[in-house]
Amino acid sequence: MDTYTQQVNKELLAWQKAMQRGISLPAKLSRGLQQKINRVIPEKVHVALTSAVKQTTRAVISGAGFTSPPPLFEEDLAIRESKVRERINFYKTTAATEGALTGAGGILLGLADFPLFLTIKMKMLFDIAALYGRNVNDYKERLFILHIFFITFSTQDFRNKLYPIIADWEHYSRELPEDIHAFDWRNFQQQYRDYLDLAKLLQLMPIIGAAVGAYVNHRLTDKLGHSAMNAYRLRLMKQ
Repeated sequence: MDTYTQQVNKELLAWQKAMQRGISLPAKLSRGLQQKINRVIPEKVHVALTSAVKQTTRAVISGAGFTSPPPLFEEDLAIRESKVRERINFYKTTAATEGALTGAGGILLGLADFPLFLTIKMKMLFDIAALYGRNVNDYKERLFILHIFFITFSTQDFRNKLYPIIADWEHYSRELPEDIHAFDWRNFQQQYRDYLDLAKLLQLMPIIGAAVGAYVNHRLTDKLGHSAMNAYRLRLMKQ
């Protein structure tokens, strides 16, 4: 096993542990605080975020508006992942720029542009999928992309439930209908929306200034890219 593969295995193991860790007392206390915050957030914010997640989920499942390069067939993992990191860095810069512009516009502009932020992050995931050799014309691969997004931004208790699906995706995907029109996307998006942490979703929408907007989008895009790399590494290791 070469040095790069050893490092990948180390990073993958750390990610796997993070996706399956128990819920600590500080996490429980933090969750209680977040729930209180959620209750005081105006209803129009809840509605806007729910609508954005619903629209994005539907668009990803259908593939509408998303394009990506053809699957990359590259045997060397180090070469493949150098290209993945380049794309992540590109989208981190893009997201930071958008965050700065939206942050400068305040909460109303943030709410209006929230779907754009989701789209940027989803487009990054489409590109990463292709670089790992996955054909996103297959709607099941697009569902995998959504699972990566959800496991990154869901609560820890639900993350623990999502991880086994990602870890055994080949088996799980065989149970899905072959026809995309037979897939119940409405139930799917509602099931996952209920477990997304609103406080974390709000972080995706910079509302308190340009500098914070740029920083938050840069950091969370990096976090999402990190999750994607390890999710696809896990599938590669099982091939």
